[in-house]
Amino acid sequence: MTRDDITRIAREAGFVGFDGDNGSLRRFAALVAAAERNKLASWMMAQGYATGHGDTMEGLLEELEREIGFDKAELWIKRINEAVLAEREACAAKAEQVGQYKNHIGIAAAIRART
Repeated sequence: MTRDDITRIAREAGFVGFDGDNGSLRRFAALVAAAERNKLASWMMAQGYATGHGDTMEGLLEELEREIGFDKAELWIKRINEAVLAEREACAAKAEQVGQYKNHIGIAAAIRART
């Protein structure tokens, strides 16, 4: 929520008459926006996410979306690597089984050695 949003909401709620030359309503809106931004930034940092250049709530949320995207990508990479290792082990086990009959045990070791 921006300062303009907060100022508009305050006016809609009836906070009028003190936003004259000194701009107290705009300063109040800026303080509320900063407090909300700091609250979100603190939560993000506590969860281990970077805040980047999130000078606004929207900026922080964009950074959070990017960070979550990285987390998802890392999770998928981990899952893919685990699946590759499982398939490699299954192939090596099969090679060992076949090798017992055809004297090709070295194939299993070669499969397991691939990284």
